[in-house]
Amino acid sequence: MEMVYKGKTKDVYALKDGNYLLKFKDDVTGENGVFDPGANTVGLTMEGAGRAALSLTVMFFKKLREKGIPTHYIDSDIAKNTMTVMPAEAFGKGLEVICRYRAVGSFIRRYGMYAKDGMPLNAYVEITLKDDERQDPLITEDGLLMLNILTKEEYEVLVKLTKEIAEIIKEELAKKDLELYDIKFEFGRVGADKHIALIDEISGGNMRAYRAGKRVEPLELESIMLK
Repeated sequence: MEMVYKGKTKDVYALKDGNYLLKFKDDVTGENGVFDPGANTVGLTMEGAGRAALSLTVMFFKKLREKGIPTHYIDSDIAKNTMTVMPAEAFGKGLEVICRYRAVGSFIRRYGMYAKDGMPLNAYVEITLKDDERQDPLITEDGLLMLNILTKEEYEVLVKLTKEIAEIIKEELAKKDLELYDIKFEFGRVGADKHIALIDEISGGNMRAYRAGKRVEPLELESIMLK
């Protein structure tokens, strides 16, 4: 194996067969010791966070596979905190796609003149550029097209998949009396036909979930969902 990328919450290794190995770590994003899925820095380390994130990711990827939704997932080794995935081509230098069901976090920071904390949103989709230096700026469809990051057809697929996947996750959380407020996804072009597939992970570290109006932290969320 050859390490090709050292990330905030996982490291990426190239395998001899052309696939990749993701090694999940116990670091989570946040600021000043407080978890924040939208943060650009590692805020804290929680023992067991890597394994919990991987376990939940695998559970959701298998659920999506059953429903015919494309992902880069191949298999996993929970004991080693690793997941084997297909290679994926990024959109530009990477995009993050957020689906929001309630107004929290950066949505309130941007639109607080009009939005109230916790107000319902109808699966609102927004896209940001992965750019730590510029704090992951928002970008519109027109901007994505003009900068040649993706095509109009790819944009439409991206939004459609985001809403479909978020709804599946929302329904799964609801079975455990959890409400999904927002969730962040990453996508890439996969395979010879370069079809769009979900990549990276689906864990407590990239979503906000609440139970009875109280925020559920990542490790607690994963514990609830994996019971």
